[in-house]
Amino acid sequence: MKKKFFNAKIYRNDTATELIVENGKITEIGTNLSKCEEEIDLGGKLVMPPYVDPHLHLDYVYTLSELGQEGAGSGTLYEAIELWPKFKETLTVESVKKLAMKGIKDEVSQGVQHIRTHIDVTDPNFTALKAMLEMKEDLKDTLDIQIVAFPQQGMYTYKGGRDLVEEALKMGADVVGGIPHYEPAREFGEKSVHDIVDLGLKYDKMIDVHCDETDDPNSRFVELLNALVLMEDFGTKTTASHTCSFGSADDSYAFRMMDLFKKSKMNFISCPTENAYLQGRQDTYPKRRGLTRVKEFIENGINVAFAQDSINDPWYPMGNGNMMNILDNGIHLAQTMSPEEIKTIFDLITYNGARCLTIQNSYGLEVGKAANFIVLNESSVYDAVRKRVAVLASVRDGDFLFRRKEMAYDIPLSL
Repeated sequence: MKKKFFNAKIYRNDTATELIVENGKITEIGTNLSKCEEEIDLGGKLVMPPYVDPHLHLDYVYTLSELGQEGAGSGTLYEAIELWPKFKETLTVESVKKLAMKGIKDEVSQGVQHIRTHIDVTDPNFTALKAMLEMKEDLKDTLDIQIVAFPQQGMYTYKGGRDLVEEALKMGADVVGGIPHYEPAREFGEKSVHDIVDLGLKYDKMIDVHCDETDDPNSRFVELLNALVLMEDFGTKTTASHTCSFGSADDSYAFRMMDLFKKSKMNFISCPTENAYLQGRQDTYPKRRGLTRVKEFIENGINVAFAQDSINDPWYPMGNGNMMNILDNGIHLAQTMSPEEIKTIFDLITYNGARCLTIQNSYGLEVGKAANFIVLNESSVYDAVRKRVAVLASVRDGDFLFRRKEMAYDIPLSL
């Protein structure tokens, strides 16, 4: 059956106001399109591709509250990593699925349809990985999940970690992960980066590395990662997540690296809320806020996306899967709010994330692509961002995942 969604303001399209959908695909975009059997009035609201969360730990979500344990008292990344094995001891396939489902519902109910999740595989039983492989298949009609084989405790800090990552790839993980700045010495961090790229090439898997998530400007594993994927022409399938230290690097070094990043076409992901919380803990004032050079990446045409990262886990006690909140925090911290920047600011949680996931060829509001989109409770990008508006509807393959009524308030004029 043909459906027409009309009276829409389509993101990054100043002329079209209607979409026609048939068999789950967009068949036409324009104005004054032909009549259809079903016609849905979108009320002049802003329509855009679904939100993408390109970096989330679904095996960690809600472990802080649900398992009744305390997080890192110091608020530092390293204390949280040290605490994690205590949490991990209690996990079962069913408990992981139960909590992950809470996190997925948080995100899907707020417009996310694509998640890349880092799953800890420094576990010989692969408890969380088994759970997530099942969920990926079970939920494929609702959202797309990519799984990163992530050695939370290190490829070498955790004995046998590198081999566990490889086994996880054989079991079905989509992406090679790593955490070089957590390895016991620079030499082992560099060795892990070589291993990550070698595994990505060997199994033809994407790469997504927790890279330089520290304030230390001498942590420069992103340089090695970029060099290796540049030489192998593998940059578009590679993502460096966090890269907080690059926000502390001197400008001379950063200028040189920007040129190399443009050549490799490597992707970047910044996690504004979590890294603002975790980083700068050893600073007095001025205090760093943990962000990589988001503004400079945008200005240089280097792909960068925002992500939630954590929801109520030992690293970060907050988080609720609301990508609008992530966008709001990120653009404040990165100071990206000029009129020109605002026009395409939603790219940071839509199109740019899709590029990190390498799904850009199937993602977006174009004829021939899946009819997946969301409807925001405003008519313009500027007002949607300014008011941090909610998602009124999420459509997947032409059908509503959910639809909400716009809230109305009756405020007495005397107030």
